[in-house]
Amino acid sequence: MADKTNRTRGLGRGLSALMADVTPESDAPDAPRRPDLRVPVEKLLPNPDQPRRTFREDALDDLAASIREKGIIQPLIVRPDPNIEGSYQIVAGERRWRAAQLAQLHEVPVILREYTDTEVLEVAIIENIQRSDLNAIDEAAGYKQLMDRFGHTQDQLGTALGKSRSHIANLMRLLNLPDDVQFYVVDGSLSAGHARALVGHPKASELARRIITGKLSVREAEKLAKTDGTEPKKAPAREKPRKDADTIQIEQELAATLNMGVSIEQQPDKEGGSLILRYRNLEQLDDLLRALSGG
Repeated sequence: MADKTNRTRGLGRGLSALMADVTPESDAPDAPRRPDLRVPVEKLLPNPDQPRRTFREDALDDLAASIREKGIIQPLIVRPDPNIEGSYQIVAGERRWRAAQLAQLHEVPVILREYTDTEVLEVAIIENIQRSDLNAIDEAAGYKQLMDRFGHTQDQLGTALGKSRSHIANLMRLLNLPDDVQFYVVDGSLSAGHARALVGHPKASELARRIITGKLSVREAEKLAKTDGTEPKKAPAREKPRKDADTIQIEQELAATLNMGVSIEQQPDKEGGSLILRYRNLEQLDDLLRALSGG
């Protein structure tokens, strides 16, 4: 059994510390980590809140074959099961546990942590994001969960996961696509680059099908999205009221402060109106969103 110091390392820890449990300590992908103990497979139980619900049989068979030959290189991460004394709940490594049973192993190496329920879910999401076969939509959904449920910012995620903020922001925009377009990304019909060209397009679903049928490149998809001719019919032009000197001055001051195009449109005979900000690229939009959200 692991000593008390080892078992309590999971309490009250931040994102980077949790990452250290999921990521191997060595840069070498096959460098084994020292387990705290070995546990019979029947004493391990899957996490009922595990975000990953499906495990491909062919991939499990391949992993089981590797385990028969080399054993389990990276220990599973577990915690004492909160409901069954003497058993352990799998925090990370359920796929290895399933493959170990196919390989007819009687026990597996584990690293023991006393995570809270919140940390268990957090680690499970982090492990899923680190999967090499993860598609862009599932990766984006993982980032969104970490931000929405645990309050992490894009900067914090980028630092801990070794990703750029723009990479995380661009992937998360894919979650704004229609469900059918997201499914095309999940099943591999569309790449993330193809899908990114369709974000915000009113005919994204139709264009996605045309891209798939025509086997268009990313550049061709971007051109299609720009030249599709879906601009709405313009209403008859109405003469805009002239802006007074104060409004123009405010526009100029905001434009200088934000380094963006600024337009203030006052509704005729009303107190309200609209403030329009024009960004030059997605990076500038990210900066604006961070400033508005206090990030």
